[in-house]
Amino acid sequence: MYLAHFGLRERPFGITPDTSYAYAAGSHQEALNTLVVALKSGEGFIKITGQVGTGKTLLCRRFLASLGDKYFTAYLPNPSLAPLPLLLAIADELGLKLNAKEEQHQLIKHVNKRLLDLARAGKTVVFCVDEAQTAPLESLEALRLLSNLETEKRKLMHVVLFGQPELNQKLADPSVRQLLQRIAFHYHMQGLRRKELGYYLTHRLQVAGYRGPSLFSRFALARLYNYSRGIPRLVNILANKSLLAAYGEGKALVSGAHVKAAARDTEGVKLRRWWPF
Repeated sequence: MYLAHFGLRERPFGITPDTSYAYAAGSHQEALNTLVVALKSGEGFIKITGQVGTGKTLLCRRFLASLGDKYFTAYLPNPSLAPLPLLLAIADELGLKLNAKEEQHQLIKHVNKRLLDLARAGKTVVFCVDEAQTAPLESLEALRLLSNLETEKRKLMHVVLFGQPELNQKLADPSVRQLLQRIAFHYHMQGLRRKELGYYLTHRLQVAGYRGPSLFSRFALARLYNYSRGIPRLVNILANKSLLAAYGEGKALVSGAHVKAAARDTEGVKLRRWWPF
């Protein structure tokens, strides 16, 4: 492995979301600001969309980690469930152990009571749903029904939907039009901007223990941005393979040729024409 070769403590470009490596790129920070403002405004539903690999799960984890003691947080990584299993999963996240044989309306009553109890204890419930585009329409409607409960002053549960652009298509279905109307705040995440790429790489390398000069030449940066289109997950995959290629040649600097070799070895990357400036 190239860790010792480049003076690294650990791999800097893993694809598993890790908040210790979070970089406050423009789009990422704007999305986080949207979440904070929406939560303070007391809105029931918030929607964050973005293409695969733009950092939605990392944003979700960073958002949840930023909330203080007055919030009760819950996280659902896989909402591709029918309404009844979805309600049971939500209940479990809220600390309830319910009987799966009960009718749906009874389960909703139990969940509503739990939300009221949390509100009386001064807690605001924030429920984050990852990969929301996989949820069936009936389950999205069940989420809306849960969000109906509110006091005279505020909602008892705030639901944040994180999903790919297909979520917008799903929400355009007339059967969930009431849910769509309740989404007062939404944000679509973009990839890294060209000028952010070098800072992003430096940040991750430093977190991993690197303290030397830049490991990527300007031609490597140009090719890396062109091949990845600024999508953080692709940037990480290509940067990791580029370091491996440089290490294999005993080089201390990643060149454009190393990045091109990495791109050729990566599914979903097109070897497009590129401009170094």
